[in-house]
Order: sequence, then structure tokens, then C-alpha cells
Amino acid sequence: MKYSVRIGDTIHEVEVDGTRVLVDGVALDADLAAVGGGGGGGATPLYHLLLGGASWTVTAQPLEGPGRWALGMAGERIEVTVEDERDRAKPPQGRTGGAVAGGGTVRAPMPGLVLRVEVAEGQRVDAGAGLVVVEAMKMENELRAGRAAVVQKVHVAVGQAVEKGAPLVTLASPEP
Repeated sequence: MKYSVRIGDTIHEVEVDGTRVLVDGVALDADLAAVGGGGGGGATPLYHLLLGGASWTVTAQPLEGPGRWALGMAGERIEVTVEDERDRAKPPQGRTGGAVAGGGTVRAPMPGLVLRVEVAEGQRVDAGAGLVVVEAMKMENELRAGRAAVVQKVHVAVGQAVEKGAPLVTLASPEP
């Protein structure tokens, strides 16, 4: 998965592939593991990060707004904004997964495996409703309806491998 990470005025391109990470084109070995400290009571979770041979203890706290995080490491607080390739590929006007004006075909944003189909043909869905969950690179990606619609056709089944751009669900505008 490719990410664009903004730290202050600097943008870094990050690509994650298993335990290998490319940061601005430089390959690094990486491992991230949760450690104690975030178990409950509103405590900020702690992570242990090995990156390119360096070891860090990091806190990560979500901030207001999509993809915004406050990271704490080495006694400093750093605010970052992370945008993945799916976010960058979204069409304008808030459409999600290819659903256009309440209708259209939702397509796989990348190759993966269908984990769940959350709708059935003929079902009415609201804007933001989950349609299909596809696993890609060990991450679950839930594709959602861009607007209220009716499921016209489900093109996939659980356990099916899909390629980037494969049709998953076709939506139709709901009748008034």
C-alpha cells in the first residue's frame, strides 16, 4: 500500500510491503508491535517500531479530521496527516468506491481477497453503508456506498480473489 505522509510542510511517499518499507524510495526493514500502556481508561496506545535498524517507542493518537494523527516519540509530539492511495484515487464530490450519483459500479481499489459481502441484491443501502470487505496486503478495506442506493448486482463471493478494478457491486438509484 502506498501512502503520502505530511509532516509540517514536508510530504514523504511511503510504500509498505510486508516488513519492507520504502520511504521516499529508500528501502528499510520495519516492524511495528503494540506494547503495554494503551490497555484502557483512555490511555494512549504504545507501539514499538523497528525501522531501518533504529528502535523507537511511539504513541499514536487520532486527531480531528481524516488521516490526522499526533505521534509521540523521543519526547516530541509530531502531527502528521496520512493519505493512502485509495484516498488519493477517490473521485471528487465525496463519491466512494466508484458509486456515482447513487448508482454505478463499485470496483476493487487494488488486488485482494473478498472477506465479506455485506449486502444482497435488491437491498436498499444508505450513504456510507458497508458493501464489501476486501483484504489486500494484510489490511481489511471496507468499500462503502457513496450515496443511498439499491444493490442491483453483487459480482463477487466470499473467498474470491479480485484484481484491481474488478466490479464488486453495482448500485442503482433508489426509487422515490
